[in-house]
Amino acid sequence: MPLKTAKHTAAFAISGGIVVMVVLFFGSFMLGQYPIDPIGVVNIIGSKIFGFDCTESDMAQTIVWKVRLPRICAALLVGASLAVAGAVYQGLFKNPMVSPDILGASSGAGLGAAIAILLSLPYAFIQVNAFVFGIVAVGLAYFVCQRVSRGKDAILMLVLGGMIVSTLFSSFITLTKYIADPESKLPEITYWLMGGLSTVSLQDVLFLLPPMLIGIAPLACLRWQLNAMAFGDEEAQAMGLNVKRLRGLFILCATLLTAASVAIAGMIGWIGLIIPHMARFLVGPNCKELLPMSFLVGGSFLLLVDNVARLMFTVEIPLGILTSIIGAPFFFYLLLKRKRGQL
Repeated sequence: MPLKTAKHTAAFAISGGIVVMVVLFFGSFMLGQYPIDPIGVVNIIGSKIFGFDCTESDMAQTIVWKVRLPRICAALLVGASLAVAGAVYQGLFKNPMVSPDILGASSGAGLGAAIAILLSLPYAFIQVNAFVFGIVAVGLAYFVCQRVSRGKDAILMLVLGGMIVSTLFSSFITLTKYIADPESKLPEITYWLMGGLSTVSLQDVLFLLPPMLIGIAPLACLRWQLNAMAFGDEEAQAMGLNVKRLRGLFILCATLLTAASVAIAGMIGWIGLIIPHMARFLVGPNCKELLPMSFLVGGSFLLLVDNVARLMFTVEIPLGILTSIIGAPFFFYLLLKRKRGQL
């Protein structure tokens, strides 16, 4: 495909992704056990923005502003963050089977949340504890890599360090569940680990925004360096790049996105694995288009799955279960393509 045509195709795909995200954003306000018609949604949102009197009921306004708006925003941000983190890790490790939890961020955040729940800490402390433990887990994996790496095998040692930390923290999660009160704490820990947005609030969204912006901004500015890193350390060094510093920066940014997402929504798997492949299919492997497309597809995908989770049954299905049901067959499809040499 000619370069000019490829750019036009990518621009068209990104524009389409923006349209789909906007449609899903406004359409999600109308979905739920308490349906609100489109005119009602426009009336409620418009009255807040432009200051005219709202003719909708107080209950409808409360549902839109206190329940659906935080949940919709959280789904978009969490899905986008996990997808971008997955795309970064896959490019950095030159492996299409990599996901954001490869360095133990998800296990670390899960342990932090489990300990906070076990100690009956307030909800805000559960999120902070999960976020801090997620960062600490990746820091430990990086420390292991620095201690045992001999230079050329840095990526392999980093992955092995992540496996060590992830296994260790997962064992501590199991221990925490074992000693938790089976009547109260154990169900709460288990439900949190399955992932979901049923209890999210506007404060949770505001908690997610700073680490997300801090993680996204450097990635947006350094996308071409990530392209160079995907070719290998020697090629990147030949271009004059500081490979060690850039790898640390990319890992830090992706870790911020992953830890903040898990702190808000729990352990939602597969998004960081399958969404970058969908985005790559739409716009190609160039990170200049891949990262924005991953952002759009990831946010839209999780919002769509969240709508299904709260509409399919009377009792809400945890998001982690639904994403696993969708992700496992797709992962099998990726393995088949890899076997055929198409990946």
